[in-house]
Amino acid sequence: MHHTIFDTPVVNTLLRALSRATLRLTGWRVEGALPAHAAKSVLIAAPHTSNWDLPFTLMLAFSLRLRVYWMGKQSLFRAPFGGVMRWLGGIPVNRNQANNLVASSAQAMRDADGPMQLIVPPEGTRGKTRHWKTGFYFIAQQAGVPIVLAFVDYGRKVGGLGPVFEPTGDVERDMASIKAFYAPIQGKNPTQFDA
Repeated sequence: MHHTIFDTPVVNTLLRALSRATLRLTGWRVEGALPAHAAKSVLIAAPHTSNWDLPFTLMLAFSLRLRVYWMGKQSLFRAPFGGVMRWLGGIPVNRNQANNLVASSAQAMRDADGPMQLIVPPEGTRGKTRHWKTGFYFIAQQAGVPIVLAFVDYGRKVGGLGPVFEPTGDVERDMASIKAFYAPIQGKNPTQFDA
């Protein structure tokens, strides 16, 4: 995987302090910690209802000392900001092109040296949707890594990491369990999220 801001020692330290201070000053709390066995994992990014989700997610990642990569629509990576978005851990995804994103993401996780958390929004869009995409589930399953139920709850002003979930192979049952965790969590635009 490419070099990111999370691999840049001095900048990483400064942004961790700035993130923690910003969250504290704005009344946000950080919950959870990444267990050692989940150093390589897929993090669910839900609910995803606003452009504000990215800055909050990055501040939470710095606060929790994570090494994250995140998937975003390809248009975010156009000039002049494409390099910056990649440095922030972004991986462009072309939603219109059928490709083998699951297999390549799982392979990248297996090949990664050291910790790597891949953030995937299951809704696939900031707009209202009732159907969650299952790509995150199959990436974790093929890579042999757990799923971490990450969240940004604007209602309680709390963000962080929830339980670690091991895929069982029963996608329907597992998705129901995962969605049950997210049911009480409120997005920035709550009418656009339905777990």
